[in-house]
Amino acid sequence: MDPTRAFVRSVKRVVVKVGTAVVTRSDGRLALGRLGALCEQLKELNNRGYEVILVTSGAVGLGKQRLRYRRLANSSFSDLQNPQYELDGKACAAVGQSSLMALYDIMFSQLDVTSSQLLVNDGFFRDADFRKQLTDTVHSLLDLRVIPIFNENDAVSTRKAPYELLQDSSGIFWDNDSLAGLLALELKADLLVLLSDVEGLYSGPPSDPKSKLIHTYVKEKHHSKITFGDKSRLGRGGMTAKVNAAVCAAYSGTPVIITSGYTNDNIMRVLQGERIGTVFHKDAHLWTSIKEITAHEMAVAARDSSRRLQNLKSEDRKKILLDVAAAIEKNESEIRIENAADVADAEEAGYERSLISRLTLRPEKIASLVKSVRNLADMVEPIGQILKRTELADKLTLEKISCPLGVLLVIFESRPDALVQIAALAIRSGNGLLLKGGKEAKRSNAVLHKVITSAIPDTVGGKLIGLVTSREAIPDLLKLDDVIDLVIPRGSNSLVSQIKDTTKIPVLGHADGICHVYVDKAANINVAKQIVRDAKTDYPAACNAMETLLVHQDLSGNGGLDELIAELKRAGVQLYGGPRASALLKIAETKSFHLEYSSLACTIEIVDDVFAAIDHIHHHGSSHTDCIVTEDSEVAETFLRQVDSAAVFHNASTRFCDGARFGLGAEVGISTSRIHARGPVGVEGLLTNRWVLRGNGQIVDGDRNVTYTHKQLPVVA
Repeated sequence: MDPTRAFVRSVKRVVVKVGTAVVTRSDGRLALGRLGALCEQLKELNNRGYEVILVTSGAVGLGKQRLRYRRLANSSFSDLQNPQYELDGKACAAVGQSSLMALYDIMFSQLDVTSSQLLVNDGFFRDADFRKQLTDTVHSLLDLRVIPIFNENDAVSTRKAPYELLQDSSGIFWDNDSLAGLLALELKADLLVLLSDVEGLYSGPPSDPKSKLIHTYVKEKHHSKITFGDKSRLGRGGMTAKVNAAVCAAYSGTPVIITSGYTNDNIMRVLQGERIGTVFHKDAHLWTSIKEITAHEMAVAARDSSRRLQNLKSEDRKKILLDVAAAIEKNESEIRIENAADVADAEEAGYERSLISRLTLRPEKIASLVKSVRNLADMVEPIGQILKRTELADKLTLEKISCPLGVLLVIFESRPDALVQIAALAIRSGNGLLLKGGKEAKRSNAVLHKVITSAIPDTVGGKLIGLVTSREAIPDLLKLDDVIDLVIPRGSNSLVSQIKDTTKIPVLGHADGICHVYVDKAANINVAKQIVRDAKTDYPAACNAMETLLVHQDLSGNGGLDELIAELKRAGVQLYGGPRASALLKIAETKSFHLEYSSLACTIEIVDDVFAAIDHIHHHGSSHTDCIVTEDSEVAETFLRQVDSAAVFHNASTRFCDGARFGLGAEVGISTSRIHARGPVGVEGLLTNRWVLRGNGQIVDGDRNVTYTHKQLPVVA
């Protein structure tokens, strides 16, 4: 739980205010999906023992929609020729209130929840007897597990001035935001949640790319620095009204969180302590001791440090990597202690064996990491290499030169060794780096980050590599397409797919590792057994492990298939079959061919020939790594030529698809994309190029005095 949201642990009574922009769509019609999600969340809170009070807008908008339709239906042709007059707001409110409450009643009834309506006016709160009766009534409803729904009775309101919310709660209100704040104080709520059409309070208009989400509002810090955008699309309020109501309520004792009502579970997430939206709290100024660095600041710091890194001499960059390797060796005992704590927590939590395997840093794995860092240090300098030289015209030379991409954001799950590889590759390629590891490896990631950044000299700065520790920071990072140049997710299919769907930044990676081994009828069966066993059992949790074994149909009649099955069973592999294999071998049928087991299990299927194997791979594979085992070179070439995967092998285990084994030093991941980099991505995949033109005063001038030669020149170091 975020430390600035710890107060939600003690929340029992919560007031939720939903605005017109959330209740209605852009065309003015009701947003039934959002209303349904809101009611489901309130029902869940009610079931969990929370006391829930709802303040809703939307009556005027709904009434306006219905009256416009009624006027249209009753209009003559001549009426339609005249401009429509503006509908009376109070009439709209009177019509809309009953319709809105009827809708809430229907939705809550479907969820087996009882709701009640309470219409109030601003003047009522000046009457002490009314305030006492209101409190008694609400308490009775809450005791009966009824959800009170409040709305301002706009139809008969006499209010003509902006609201003034007094410290003793005896003031009046101007809109439903201020009504919600007033009720939160009057009813002694523990929390007020204001649902908006944006994610919270921004430093400027949310549409401005430079605006940043303010997670914690501090009046002394933010009051004079915020620029508000337009008011609400349909309601009277907008963010200005929400902030005024939030400040008044928070500084009178009721914490407030402004968050988006467009997300289906934000109320639940708020009460779970997630760092979403903007929190208003009377003690917020005391939290400033909790030093926060924004996602944007972290990304900019990494970019600035990367530029200083690029300015170093090649031997100085190499020395940084050698110092990193030495630091890992020196601190191995501390690293293993922290990693052991992560592993123990994972085992206690009941995580799968494959995850625990990826999480564990054994001595041999640490030694391998150190070796890979040193191998990277010994590589030919990748930055500033002249890739191509062209004479455009006399004394006008164009050079294509390698350079870093800029700032990388790498999000990975339970593999702390990935942090070392990625950090080393970022240093070697001159890129800034932001890392977000899985929570199950938080101690391991923290100690590795500390060790690595301690080896980076002050001339570059440890902020070259930033470690993101909060899951809630990821959405902010994914918006920084002006600072972050590439996102590399390493993890589950759901992780990769979610990131691709929520960012404009280019994403490099793969969503699945459905790797196949096809054993042809012309295979050497002993070679095939070795490859199949290694591809599945060398490291079952790896993305390049075999998940599906395809076998030529002839091998089912000559004993070859039996030998392959026996080999896998001796290794403890659980076997599942496709339709043909399960019927023949009497084994359980797989639920899907597109299945990444990441454990000692795999699917077997029988195919007619190499072309059937290729079709199967194209239909069910993930374009990662696929292998053919055969002694028929013509069949092998057919497979290698036609299988459209990032890596295609002949008579070699799929486990060879790895940056270190390919001689890349290390890898940030394996890409199944077809743009930029494909397969294991090492230093080269983290570089781009720029063009340098060396001239002698030439100008274009309509190309009148330029004679183009476009002659290729030798590349010189």
